[in-house]
Amino acid sequence: MTQIYAENGHWHGWIADRKSLLSICTYYRVVSYGVHMMSSHGVLFVFHPCVIGIRQKVGIQSALVGRGLHSKACNSIQTQSTLVHRHRIASQSLIFMKSSSSTSTPPSNKQSELQVASRADDYSQWYLDVISSSELADSSPVKGCMVIRPNGYAVWEMIRDALDSRLKSKGVTNAYFPLFIPQSFLSKEAQHVDGFAKECALVTHHRLRAVPGGKPGELEPDPDAKLEEPLVVRPTSETIIWHMFGKWIQSYRDLPLVINQWANVVRWEMRTRPFLRTAEFLWQEGHTAHATAEEALEYSRQMIDVYADLCENVLAIPVIRGVKSPSERFAGAEETFCIEALMQNGWALQAGTSHFLGQNFARAFDVCFQKTDGERELVWATSWGVSTRLMGALIMTHSDDTGLVLPPTVATIQVVIIPIWNNDSQKAEVLPTLDAVVERLKKAGIRLKVDDRDSMRPGAKYFDWERKGVPFRVEMGPRDVKKGAVFCAKRTGGPKFSISIDDDLESNVEQALEEIQDELLENARKRLVEKTFQVNTYDEMKELIAQGGESAGLYVAPWRCSEENEKAVKDDCKATIRCYPLDTQRA
Repeated sequence: MTQIYAENGHWHGWIADRKSLLSICTYYRVVSYGVHMMSSHGVLFVFHPCVIGIRQKVGIQSALVGRGLHSKACNSIQTQSTLVHRHRIASQSLIFMKSSSSTSTPPSNKQSELQVASRADDYSQWYLDVISSSELADSSPVKGCMVIRPNGYAVWEMIRDALDSRLKSKGVTNAYFPLFIPQSFLSKEAQHVDGFAKECALVTHHRLRAVPGGKPGELEPDPDAKLEEPLVVRPTSETIIWHMFGKWIQSYRDLPLVINQWANVVRWEMRTRPFLRTAEFLWQEGHTAHATAEEALEYSRQMIDVYADLCENVLAIPVIRGVKSPSERFAGAEETFCIEALMQNGWALQAGTSHFLGQNFARAFDVCFQKTDGERELVWATSWGVSTRLMGALIMTHSDDTGLVLPPTVATIQVVIIPIWNNDSQKAEVLPTLDAVVERLKKAGIRLKVDDRDSMRPGAKYFDWERKGVPFRVEMGPRDVKKGAVFCAKRTGGPKFSISIDDDLESNVEQALEEIQDELLENARKRLVEKTFQVNTYDEMKELIAQGGESAGLYVAPWRCSEENEKAVKDDCKATIRCYPLDTQRA
């Protein structure tokens, strides 16, 4: 039952429950409201005049009756992913994924920022809404590019730091190489240039000039500033790094050479999705040179394990380690290892890759070393990387219809504390305890924020921090202080509970954060198991793909490696091979 009416410049009405009221207040940016009475009929409320951008009465009525009106995306992501297990002559495994044909960018208007579509109704729009409402990213004036907002970049920094420490523990050192690569460098490795030619952006001039006789401010490339050789804006750095390796490697004493770079790259994508596929993105790329093929191959395998550890123990995303089919290998690689993750709706997402490059780049750039016996030989190579695509995986693995859900390990705010008081007297009661709790938790290394904004009611604050993904909420009012406890809620749900402000305060909060991390990983693991289907025939797989819904996921099936058959399957049912899982092969 929902009713609304206007009286003395205020909006009054009945609504089913307090949660629905909070959703509406957040959606319409109501910064002040009052709950007059609660009964079996619901909540009697009033919107005070101090609102921002409140809509017309008809708009409010529609929102109240409809429990939230969600605009559909003009271009939705029509993608479905599948895992297939293949067998070579002996037996191997792989993954298929239904191809996508849409372009999506984050909504930036105020209305879109305040609502989150339902996953069941429109998963693609839900994904964009979560990004917008949690302020992770925004659209940019450059087509195909996004602006990573402070909230989003802070999460990326947490991921970056966690991976960087893992790389350094393996002896990896960081360096930086130029953004611009001579065009001739890409031409030295045939497979490499074929793989990236259509995605490369070129710099052809180094200066602009005013257009002769043109309008004020009208510019054009200066013909006199044309470069002798066009420069490619870095799509990946193998070529320029191997040029430098040729200067640094002379002897077996110089090996192995292991270098990592944190950088941005540009691949001119026509169909983009924030964090998942953009023209410019952030990543790390590691490059190594080795004395033997066995050492290089083993190193590329080890890096996939590092990435899997990052996903599972930091991001709470279980992954499948596998090998790409020949047609899906990195351009110029002899073998590509990968990790594949499963999203809530059954889509597969490639979360990281590691490539055994053989001697291809060493041959192209004449990188040799002198062995212990005096003979010279080409070095063996690897490259490996993950990108901001992990942000997309994080969103689609854990978030819900309220908004973003972050694992505590990568949440820049792990705990939000919301003090509650109605007057200065109550504020004076709460503040000393609040300050003591904050100091203790910070000393314990817990990342927290106190939300003491006077412009929002506590309920609106709860909802605001829920949609931004903060894992743990602490409420502290006068009654809590008198009891010597705080009232707590987990972002993952469940009943609220109290934690005593005693000697175990820090350990109890840390335990709650660990429980949230474990719960997210366990839920994702359960989903991976439930949505991985064993199939024995092609018709059986096609039927499951056609059903969609609960049948969408990963399919483990017998398969003999064949590029022709792989293309036929893709054309027939839009499924593509994702990988040959490493832990399900038979010799």
